[in-house]
Amino acid sequence: MTDGLGWLAAPRSIAFGGYSIVIARDLAGEEVARRITETVSGPRRRARYIGQLTGAQLNDVLEGFFGNVFEEIALRYGESDEWAYVVKYGGWQGSFGDQSPVSRGDAHVFHLEFEEENGKPVPPRFAYFHDGRLKCAFNLHLDGSWGYDGVEGDPEVASRVESVLAGAGLPDPELDRDLVHRISLEVIEECFGLTLPRRRILEETLPTAFLGRP
Repeated sequence: MTDGLGWLAAPRSIAFGGYSIVIARDLAGEEVARRITETVSGPRRRARYIGQLTGAQLNDVLEGFFGNVFEEIALRYGESDEWAYVVKYGGWQGSFGDQSPVSRGDAHVFHLEFEEENGKPVPPRFAYFHDGRLKCAFNLHLDGSWGYDGVEGDPEVASRVESVLAGAGLPDPELDRDLVHRISLEVIEECFGLTLPRRRILEETLPTAFLGRP
């Protein structure tokens, strides 16, 4: 994967509603999708493979079957080198609980999420988990809102991220939030070696699973 993370800061970079993406190392994309399904809040869900779809095709399927893209949830997933990634679609906002269980079995798991159309507003967020434990988390607007005050987590990891943020000139309350969002994503990319294949996610087909009720 060679496209970095900064492109996620563009308006509606994935779809209307924002983005929720999980990246994991040394796990298959299908396995990451299965683990994410186990974290759905409320009634239990089961991931059902529905084919290779683009994001636009998936949204058409959700709207065609349910009348509203946000009525149900689906996942598209893929792999590149040692990394797997899962992109959530549909009504994922507020539908998932703690993502730390996805990192069980010594896995390294990274969660990027932004409820872009939430009017409250909710800032973009990042969290890194390893073997069921939080290692690093922060609000990508770096504004102290929504319970995030600086970088949380393992002191060694958090201090390293804070140092790179400082080197990039953050936090800076005078900067535009969209710019801070993009710089924060670039810092995460630098600190953890994360990147996402923009064209594959936006234009090409990927394995797709619908999270249906049993």
